[in-house]
Amino acid sequence: MSAADQHPAEPTGPSHSVEVELKFDVEDDTPLPDWSGLPGVSSVGAAEPRALDAVYLDSDDLALAHAGYAVRRRTGGPDEGWHIKGPHHGEGGRLEQQWPLGPTDEIPDAVAAALSSVATVRELAPIARIRNRRIAYALRDADGGVVAEFVDDHVVATDERAGTERTWREWEFELGPAAPEPGPDRRRLFAKAGSAVLAAGGRPAASASKLARTLGY
Repeated sequence: MSAADQHPAEPTGPSHSVEVELKFDVEDDTPLPDWSGLPGVSSVGAAEPRALDAVYLDSDDLALAHAGYAVRRRTGGPDEGWHIKGPHHGEGGRLEQQWPLGPTDEIPDAVAAALSSVATVRELAPIARIRNRRIAYALRDADGGVVAEFVDDHVVATDERAGTERTWREWEFELGPAAPEPGPDRRRLFAKAGSAVLAAGGRPAASASKLARTLGY
């Protein structure tokens, strides 16, 4: 989740953020990129390990996915909770809503209400479980602001409907609070980040999301 456009939850509502990122596929032995030439980045923070475990839910006909949405319950990491991801009509990226974890793994009423406004769905059930051994790095400017977060993900994903398991490694480069506004500077940052990843041996991701890859898309 990008902190660039994050708003805290109201007492009766979720927090909101806009996730703007690049995704890359890499091999298990691909070395990390060299970020020294990245515009606006003065330092790279220490590695921060995170153990993430997410269960994604949808109807049997994947109504949410077909409408461009995903709902998950994720534990671990600084943004654990219930999440709904959907399209963002503006600068691109994905709009993410987040609610805190409840005492059980049942879908909270607030999440169910939000889902009812975006798609007509029948009963929801787990369609995928994605466990992720993530190592995160904060890319900071001269004032200490986070220009972007780079994460190195080692994923074990299960398609709950087919019973198949997939493993892979991927990278994400996600804008942070100190990122450039939409325009030439942001495009230059993304271009330089892409060049650094290609130089290290990475390549643009073949799937749009971890869920899509888990389900074979």
